[in-house]
Amino acid sequence: MQRVLVVEDDLVIADAIARRLEKEGFAVDVVHDGRTAVDTFGDATDALVLDVMLPGIDGLEVCRRVQAVRPVPVLMLTARADETDRLIGLGVGADDYLTKPFSPREMVARVRALLRRVERAEELARLRAERAHRLDLGDGLLMDVGGRRVELAGQEVHLTRTEFDLLHALARRPGDVVGRERLLTEVWDWAEPPGGNASRTIDTHVKVLRRKLGTERIRTVHGVGYALDVP
Repeated sequence: MQRVLVVEDDLVIADAIARRLEKEGFAVDVVHDGRTAVDTFGDATDALVLDVMLPGIDGLEVCRRVQAVRPVPVLMLTARADETDRLIGLGVGADDYLTKPFSPREMVARVRALLRRVERAEELARLRAERAHRLDLGDGLLMDVGGRRVELAGQEVHLTRTEFDLLHALARRPGDVVGRERLLTEVWDWAEPPGGNASRTIDTHVKVLRRKLGTERIRTVHGVGYALDVP
């Protein structure tokens, strides 16, 4: 459940925003002044709905302080449609603006859009990191995680999707023994430990990997699982 911090000094508006967000499945924290907002903001906060005009510290300063701690999507609420206010808000880290009065449905849609944008950015960053991620597994064995390619002594080794995923699950923990149940969960997406037939499936795939990559690379630990030995 994603958590939204609502910062609004008008109690009626704050309550209406909170009830609508909760109805849409969000967890909500509500505060009514800037200092409390800064103190309440934490790792569990996924987004802010933040009024510009607040007692004590205004919304612009709250936004600036929060963004200095951790980037988080901010939807700012303002009673004025002044372009200068919007530009200042964007300058301190706000992502979107909504002018009062506003539709609760539109407010929720804006929050969802901001959160989706963050999720897409995180996924893109993860994919870029994986594309740049090459594992040197020793003795000429290279694994391009993002491109899903494996080379041995300069020659590409053709692996099936499952073979690649199995090798990657072992390569992420070089030298460590990975249990059969963990492999079934990570590679075959088993939600619960299956019976013996599934274990034989692992054995068969390991046997094929050994034939393609060399028999000495994958070590069997009887009764436990397998380990990828990396020089």
